[in-house]
Amino acid sequence: MCRNIHTLFNYKPEATDEEVHDAALQYVRKISGFTKPSQANEEAFARAVDEVAASTRRLVDSLETTAAPKDREVEAARRKARAAERFAPA
Repeated sequence: MCRNIHTLFNYKPEATDEEVHDAALQYVRKISGFTKPSQANEEAFARAVDEVAASTRRLVDSLETTAAPKDREVEAARRKARAAERFAPA
């Protein structure tokens, strides 16, 4: 499940609110063990996603680096190539 959480810092363009929310959702799903919470837990689950997303946004916005920003398309191509190599038939 957490394989879907990707680095959000130091990209041009910067991470969108949707990407931050998606990462927070994946994290809360992993921690809680729920893909979709029951009605009894729905409010706590949604609140946790919102809080993790807010913390993530604050973290990403406050980090600093002297490294050049990464290109999303280049990084996606690298991930795809690694996955093809890893899952290629032997």
